[in-house]
Amino acid sequence: MAHLNRGHGSAVRRVVSLVPSLTEAVAATAPGLLVGATDWCTHPADLAVPRIGGTKNPDVAAVVALAPDLVVANEEENRPADLAALRAARLDVLVTEVRSLPQAFTELDRLLTGACGLPRPGWLDAAEAAWRDVPAPPRPLRAVVPIWRRPWMVLGRDTFAGDLLDRLGVTLVHAGHAERYPRIPLPELLDARPDLVVLPDEPYRFTADDGPEAFPGIPAALVSGRHLTWYGPSLAEAPQVLAQVLARALAVS
Repeated sequence: MAHLNRGHGSAVRRVVSLVPSLTEAVAATAPGLLVGATDWCTHPADLAVPRIGGTKNPDVAAVVALAPDLVVANEEENRPADLAALRAARLDVLVTEVRSLPQAFTELDRLLTGACGLPRPGWLDAAEAAWRDVPAPPRPLRAVVPIWRRPWMVLGRDTFAGDLLDRLGVTLVHAGHAERYPRIPLPELLDARPDLVVLPDEPYRFTADDGPEAFPGIPAALVSGRHLTWYGPSLAEAPQVLAQVLARALAVS
């Protein structure tokens, strides 16, 4: 959690977001605050603000030129060197840490009501309610969740997406791995004999033609990365969307 240098009572009127899900969160709550976002900030679809590069390679000079009152970042998505450069330019940088669903709700509230001084948005209450009322799954499932191929990388311990899946009755095969995103050879993934493989469309864009063929005989659930890995307004519909995709994959197996 970052220390902010604004004086007491200073209002936030200009925000640059370096995190796609937080861009959507700010835009859904107070769209007029955003003055810059990354090339990967795809929601809302009609967002019309200057683009300042990627999450891993933002144009620091371009961010500084936008004169934001606050830059919003994440400890996993953004590089420490870039955040240090922004702070060296005397910008306030709020760095979120999100590795579980409760932490996501806390950090969203800290950003929106705390740092930005906004009223708590209704979508955040709706998201908390949606996850509070998630029904118990019919049976526990074990899943491999690749996030990259060539080489194969999967979800390991202590991840936001893993926590969401766990709440839907899906246990990660590699939840006990020492690394958060371990590289696991494909034969080893197959030897684990998971009940299903969950294939998100980001960061690697798995599709019906790129991913399932590597796991013959194993049900494959192609899921929206926005619903599995984003912490923002999409959380309100995520449990229903994800549960439907998982059920559909198992039904056709």
